[in-house]
Amino acid sequence: MFEGFETDIIPGAGADIFVRKAGPVGAPPLVLLHGYPQTSAMWHLVAPALAKTYQVICPDLRGCGRSGKPPSDRNHEPYSKRVMAADIVSVMGRLGHDRFLVGAHDRGARVAHRLGLDQPDKVIAMTLLDIAPTREMYANTSEQFARLYWHWFMLIQKEPLPETLIGADPEGYWKTKCFNQAGGNPFDPVALDEYLTMFKSPDSIRATCEEYRAAHSIDIDHDNQDGDKRLVVPLQVLWGKKGAIEKCFDTMRLWQSRATNVMGEALDCGHYMAEEIPEDIVERFRMFFDNHLEMCEAGQ
Repeated sequence: MFEGFETDIIPGAGADIFVRKAGPVGAPPLVLLHGYPQTSAMWHLVAPALAKTYQVICPDLRGCGRSGKPPSDRNHEPYSKRVMAADIVSVMGRLGHDRFLVGAHDRGARVAHRLGLDQPDKVIAMTLLDIAPTREMYANTSEQFARLYWHWFMLIQKEPLPETLIGADPEGYWKTKCFNQAGGNPFDPVALDEYLTMFKSPDSIRATCEEYRAAHSIDIDHDNQDGDKRLVVPLQVLWGKKGAIEKCFDTMRLWQSRATNVMGEALDCGHYMAEEIPEDIVERFRMFFDNHLEMCEAGQ
């Protein structure tokens, strides 16, 4: 996987961040953010194709994979999307990129959403895969959603309940959550081995539980403090017709309530879009990003 990519450890905003990177010098920078409970390996079918025309940077989010897993606090602030977004800005700055494109899936897309709200000047355009806004998803929870996304409600329980339950059989938990969500096993064996190896660490389990607790608390506080503020970064949202986002939410309406410039649609796949339909994702990324790069060059 990731032939031609270099790896590095780069300081973030309080955590060291592991990155995979490749692409032509001088090409537009594109950061790809992964979801839970995965690593940057989820982009292995997408990143090499994109690296032909973009400088592609694939970090492991803090708390995941080979990146740092700092202690948390009572408010879960070290795992808030605001702090995790600051990691990405720091990494991209150290790589010499003041502005960049963002492609993100699942939890990484929630980090990207906050990044775009907090530091819109850093983002040229972003594409988010298979999410609706976090606050609105919790506020509009139905029985169907709670059954499909049961892990959302398990992981926010007080320490050490979810850590203990997951720690008893990390691989069994991972496969139950992800295979059920995917309706099977869409994962490349090499990528799956990385996911399972990285996830079974007690520090990874602790950190990812804290990230979910942050999503249900401090992240929503940050959203509420924004008042009527909306995302102004050009936004493309794509989601799976076979997944919970399509079944449980009016996804475009929710994004239109949180963003001023949004387009998107459901595609014929499940949750793990970059691994189920990688060619489609590459094409959608290229079309959307290239269009906005041309607009930037034209001064629009």
